[in-house]
Amino acid sequence: MARSEIQTERMINYFIDATAKLIKEEGIKNISIRKIAKEAGYTSSTIYNYFSEVSHLIFFAGMRFVESYIEDLPKYSARAKDPLEKYLSGWECFCDHSFKEPELYHAIFIADLGEHPEELLKYYSSMYKFDTIQLDEELEIIFTEQNLSKRSKEVLEKYAEKGVFKKEDIEKLNEITILIWQGMIISLLNNRVNYTPEEASRKTMEYIRDITFNAANIDPIIKD
Repeated sequence: MARSEIQTERMINYFIDATAKLIKEEGIKNISIRKIAKEAGYTSSTIYNYFSEVSHLIFFAGMRFVESYIEDLPKYSARAKDPLEKYLSGWECFCDHSFKEPELYHAIFIADLGEHPEELLKYYSSMYKFDTIQLDEELEIIFTEQNLSKRSKEVLEKYAEKGVFKKEDIEKLNEITILIWQGMIISLLNNRVNYTPEEASRKTMEYIRDITFNAANIDPIIKD
């Protein structure tokens, strides 16, 4: 790696470290470029040499706080008895963790990341690898594709190859599932519902299971 690349990576990590520290101490709502610059010991203009907007810094720093989700996913998957349960266990793990920290997961998976979010997501994936996580082929996509809609669709396609779903049902199932999850996150953040994290996860998974069983032609009552 060239010296300039090393320096760039070092500076980027300075600012991500500062952002992560502020998120932990003050919460995402209170983050600003000015505060990040002060914490890192640089000027705001220096930050803009590396990041075009504060949402990018929040995204990068926020990913450091999802380690418990990453660690728990194989555990949830291991409890599944068949491919359908394995697919649903992935969503259950995601719901259990995301509704405990809705601001964080909103910032990472829903918030506007600017004009080219795909490039940002690819860059993150290149910087941080999760090689120590052992997952089945279907779930490995979660760590190689950070776009929630795209990765969920790719997971569904893998299960469709196993005969769990019909390929023609994937697009609709994927969109409805994500809209259900997004709706709960936004409702929690806007104080439109008064659920505990556990209640929010349970209700969301109830809806996700219903539409998933329907797509798989399984009676939800029989499956439960």
